[in-house]
Amino acid sequence: MSVQPAQNPCPLAPAVVDAAVAVGLPAFDSHNGAMMEAAGGASIMDQRIRHGKRQSVYRSYVWPKRNQPNLTVLTGALVTKLTLDANRVTGVEFFQRGSSHMVAAGSEVVVSLGAINTPKLLMQSGIGDAADLQKLGIPVVQHLPGVGANHQDHPRINCVWESPEPLAPQNSGGEVTFFFKSNPAVASPDVQVCVAEFPLASAEAVARFGVPEHGWTMCVGLVQPKSRGRLRLTGPNPGDPLEIETNMLAHPDDMTAAVAAIEFCRQLADAAPLQPFVNRDIMPGNLTGTELEHFVRDATETYWHSSGTAKMGRDEMAVVDGHLKVYGMERLRIADASIMSRIASGNTMAPCVVIGERATEVLRAEHAL
Repeated sequence: MSVQPAQNPCPLAPAVVDAAVAVGLPAFDSHNGAMMEAAGGASIMDQRIRHGKRQSVYRSYVWPKRNQPNLTVLTGALVTKLTLDANRVTGVEFFQRGSSHMVAAGSEVVVSLGAINTPKLLMQSGIGDAADLQKLGIPVVQHLPGVGANHQDHPRINCVWESPEPLAPQNSGGEVTFFFKSNPAVASPDVQVCVAEFPLASAEAVARFGVPEHGWTMCVGLVQPKSRGRLRLTGPNPGDPLEIETNMLAHPDDMTAAVAAIEFCRQLADAAPLQPFVNRDIMPGNLTGTELEHFVRDATETYWHSSGTAKMGRDEMAVVDGHLKVYGMERLRIADASIMSRIASGNTMAPCVVIGERATEVLRAEHAL
């Protein structure tokens, strides 16, 4: 996988690094490495962009092998159920182009549908909390109450500043990040901010504040949230929607951290290196106290880092063991963000790649590949 610092960044990005230094954060050449072990810091982002094109994980791992006879990639296919012989997984059922199909597994099945659809598939197949499955008329194959529980995500609170002139977004439009502690008592940085070179806002925030013609955003992320959510089936059929209760900001410590993070971002935006890029503070503006908390609740969106809904562990809520095997099931493993017992303190793509690499090592060893 190719990783490199953002090339020819928008002038806003290095100004953010300089402003961070002005308010007491150290600058680093990269946010990977020493900065990850520091008490905070700022840097130009490393990105998966080569020759002006973003490099996906699919492009890095699958595309070069796409013509191998032992690899088939089916697009437009919806996996609907695991096929079972008692608690032994024999294959998968899927729906494609208007008809159902089944693929038998010669050795085992590895589910990698992400922290939303992995627990959905398990529950639809009878693997989950017995009481919840029985209410929907789904035969219980394995009682695992942790399936769909422990949902975690990084809340993203968008704070927008109007700029005097239009900005020309470069690369992916976000080229700088910084970490800091919302409270000196926390053991490691619990806030990550990525700066977007354009305005971003939730529908609720737009309705109240509007969006400037020219602007930029500090995307405040709580990377050690204490709130936990849950996913539930609403019906027994694959087409029935999933109920996703993210429960963001339910824990009072998360709201406290969010308010402290916004106050820090205000301080950073007032620093001299950023003054050429600041016309006025659009959102949250000068809100404080209860009004600022209301803003946080209205402005919060997902960072698209859902994790933890089929967690690894040894307690009663664990779903997989240290070799990614689903408890009580044969020939079934999970390899995606759902197995994280606690969400990573940063973007989740790289940890997911590590999980995939580790799954490869386990499978090679067990099946002598």
